[in-house]
Amino acid sequence: MNELIKPLAEDRFQDEIEILKAWDAENGHARPYAWQLSPQAVVLFITGGMAGDTPISAKYFGADRAVQVAVATLTTDRALLLYGPPGTGKSTLSELLAAAICGNSQLIVQGTAGISEEKVLYEWDYAYRLSKGTDTGALVKTPIFRAMEAGMLARVEELTRIPSDVQDALITILSEKMMPIPELNTAVMASRGFSIIATANDKDKGVNDLSKALSRRFNTVRLELPDDEQTEINIVEHQVGKLCKAEDLPLPINLTEEIQRVVRIFRELREGQSGSEKIEKPSATLSPAEAISVISQAISMSAYFGGDDAIQADHIASGLEGVVVREAEDRLVFRNYADRILKNRAADRDLDEALRQIL
Repeated sequence: MNELIKPLAEDRFQDEIEILKAWDAENGHARPYAWQLSPQAVVLFITGGMAGDTPISAKYFGADRAVQVAVATLTTDRALLLYGPPGTGKSTLSELLAAAICGNSQLIVQGTAGISEEKVLYEWDYAYRLSKGTDTGALVKTPIFRAMEAGMLARVEELTRIPSDVQDALITILSEKMMPIPELNTAVMASRGFSIIATANDKDKGVNDLSKALSRRFNTVRLELPDDEQTEINIVEHQVGKLCKAEDLPLPINLTEEIQRVVRIFRELREGQSGSEKIEKPSATLSPAEAISVISQAISMSAYFGGDDAIQADHIASGLEGVVVREAEDRLVFRNYADRILKNRAADRDLDEALRQIL
């Protein structure tokens, strides 16, 4: 049987979900209607910790407070919007919340610039309509439609990529908890437990901003990049370790040092400052997710194309170019950073030399 690249969260962590169900029962934790875990257990499932004497793995490494606010929102009749820079784990948190609360993270609408209202609400099987007429059997139910019927969480990814008129199709669903079907002179009414978790990138601001009417229907939780360097290093180390284990890749002997180097470079470029020296910022977000990508690529290069069990500077350089240089101007910004900072830092001169070959 083929092994899945990324099993669903509800399948991947089923053992922990069962442990947390028992923990809830032992401690008498109340569960909101249609939830399989209590709010306390949902937070523990996501942030990690101890359920009695049993450890629960950490699956999201953002601020615990943001997770608590997100969970608290979903105990009410309010929808949840996870908002922030790319790479802050919005989709991951959305998936984990749906998996922990209702055991189904698959009810997803992927927002795109070309998505139609029918893809958000419902469609029709036109062959059925031609042969049997327009009745409920002709309906093609979207993930939101199915979530309303089942009393589950629907996920809307990249909400601000969706055209404004299509976004506003959600207003009646969120305010009235119903979806009109005028062709059948009826409506689907949301079952208890239904809500929507949406995600949006602040980099998309101005693409299709939410109307005031729609934004009022969401509680917004902003997810930020890590405040301190060590937290960011820990996130990258944890995720890279998981990837290496999944791909059966050996851990390079200098992995920790290279993770520290990439995170330090990302933070200096994001903040526009190295020590007391001001530097120009590139257009890229340079999130932990992108640092993980750079390190993972370097590990593969080391394993398959020679590295003497260690990541080489040219392995890091090629990965950095791929994530830092997003616009034409970024190449000059990055080259100036290498000339002013990396060249004059003894530990980074090898990387400066490697970057000279490609920038």
